[in-house]
Amino acid sequence: MSETISPEELKALIDQTYKVEEEYVALRQSYDHLQSTIEQVIEFLPNAIWIVENDGSIFLQNSQAKALGNLFETLRWDEQDYEVTFTERSYLIKSALHNEKQLFSATDITEQKRKENLATMGQMAAHLSHEIRNPIGSIALLASTLMKRVKEENKPIVSEIQKSLYRIERIIKATLMFSKGISTQKAPLQWSVIRNELENAIGYYSYAKEIQFVFPEEDFELQGDLDLLGMLFSNFIFNAIDAIELDDEHEEGSVEIVYSHIEGLHRFAIYDSGIAIVNEKMLFEAFKSTKEKGNGLGLVLAKNIASAHGGNVELCTSGRKGFIITLS
Repeated sequence: MSETISPEELKALIDQTYKVEEEYVALRQSYDHLQSTIEQVIEFLPNAIWIVENDGSIFLQNSQAKALGNLFETLRWDEQDYEVTFTERSYLIKSALHNEKQLFSATDITEQKRKENLATMGQMAAHLSHEIRNPIGSIALLASTLMKRVKEENKPIVSEIQKSLYRIERIIKATLMFSKGISTQKAPLQWSVIRNELENAIGYYSYAKEIQFVFPEEDFELQGDLDLLGMLFSNFIFNAIDAIELDDEHEEGSVEIVYSHIEGLHRFAIYDSGIAIVNEKMLFEAFKSTKEKGNGLGLVLAKNIASAHGGNVELCTSGRKGFIITLS
């Protein structure tokens, strides 16, 4: 004989069912809120995050991880800490096992690696420059003595030796300056003094074509370091000469500096008629050069020198090929 349930017991059972359902709904809401919080947390992290089931399926990932889907396919489950190169970027991969789920993170360390490599290359280059400086100084002294004693018909040969030494000395100076940093000694300076420095420097630079140099004739004063500003402008002029020399279509060329004073800043536009710039992204990267005989430091130092003088260096976008230099 079946046991009957009283109305009071039925009501209590129904109330208990509602209570369990309410607790379940509250628990489900709490779980959804926790999952949403976790998703927001991993989305906030600066690296790619994957949480993976044992069968290899992805339980949770952030947007950075989704963007690196192909990288995920290369991850190694048996290693916890290693570096990998993927699509020309460097990543630090870390992994751990937690609650039967595999956690992976990928941190982009490309910039860090680049700085480390630059520091290492800078130290090596500085060491080599120190070693080379003394013998180069001796050769320059001997070449100067030889120029005074050699026959007139042989002086062009000695002159070419001196020009080559001048180029090497500039490379050494640039390398040491890059490794030690820019230190300025500013003083009132007339443009005519810088112009004379540039004209003398051009005389030491080797080129075969007929090149016209047009520099501002008006004189004006600016605050600056003569040695540094001389290197700044000569770097652009020498790059322009090299670009003109590489132009197979024309036997002559021009390098022009146009000056203006705008809003308290000295503005120099340096134009040339040489070949177009090959890779604009490499312009201001140290030890990367678009030229066969470049060392990749000229434009980097030029930008640093301009910055040390309260200015900047930018690629010209007005239609003419060249650069814009601003100095305070």
